[in-house]
Amino acid sequence: MGVEGWLGYVCGMVNYRRNRTQDGTYFFTVTLRNRRSALLVHRIDALFAAWRRARRRVPHRIVAFVVMPDHLHAVVTMKDGRDDYSRLIQDIKKGFTRRVSCGRATDS
Repeated sequence: MGVEGWLGYVCGMVNYRRNRTQDGTYFFTVTLRNRRSALLVHRIDALFAAWRRARRRVPHRIVAFVVMPDHLHAVVTMKDGRDDYSRLIQDIKKGFTRRVSCGRATDS
């Protein structure tokens, strides 16, 4: 194995290994870019609205979650058989960012 493979990098990018199990349960930690921010707790309404919308696109069940000022932890069980958890996290992050940057917290 070359140095690139041993370090987990290929051409400067991380070579992620993703374990996917049909209807699996996964643990996530998602952080804000600014780790000194308390935006998640100050705009919890926008976070929940983004999560509700993401649930319509990527079916899942929330087993447990905790929201801290600058990050969140979640345990979710995927329900669609595809286990597209990367899209779930992407949709939550995108929806939250749009709501906060536009100053809205609706479920649109």
